[in-house]
Amino acid sequence: MSRCLIFANGTLPDLDAARQLLRSDDFIICADGGTRHALALGLTPSVVIGDLDSISVEERRKMKDDGIEMAEFPRDKNETDLELALDYAIEHGCREIVILAALGGRLDQTLGNLSLLTNFRLSTFDLKLDDGVESASFCRARSEVQGRRGDLVSLIPWGGEVRGVCTEGLRWPLSNETLVPHKTRGISNEMTGDLAHIEIESGILLIIHRRQS
Repeated sequence: MSRCLIFANGTLPDLDAARQLLRSDDFIICADGGTRHALALGLTPSVVIGDLDSISVEERRKMKDDGIEMAEFPRDKNETDLELALDYAIEHGCREIVILAALGGRLDQTLGNLSLLTNFRLSTFDLKLDDGVESASFCRARSEVQGRRGDLVSLIPWGGEVRGVCTEGLRWPLSNETLVPHKTRGISNEMTGDLAHIEIESGILLIIHRRQS
């Protein structure tokens, strides 16, 4: 299957920046109120999923008129709408997944959205949160960041210390370093070119890439 885009019901700070992420063959899933972001970008969802309590009457009517699948779940459920959307993508064979509008807004939702990416069954997936301005992904062995000189890259140990951290393409390189959760050493590094490489030996490392305008 082609790449999957999932629109969450968070903030999307810059529509033009988000538009740069789109591909013509993307499979588009909207998690409930994320439908508004897809429509604002002129996109037609492949499926809308969730308890659908954040979709307006007009949006629901448009989805019905366009024949778009709407997978409705009870409001009293154990999963967030985004988790349901992510499960749907996995069950339908998506291996490359970009989640938009999952950063910013409510802190609890943002942390929960990040935590979804740490599921071990997703360790071999190409998976990240992105809104065109900032992206977030997790490194378990090696990762690369594509951007531009001057972009900010922050490396945050998630759930425990991260050992054997090595980087290339960052202004302040790390060589076989250990990053610990109660220290901020990995915050606000800078890209020296268009590509940065990160490798670790153990742990889970959160990589946040902020594009400079």
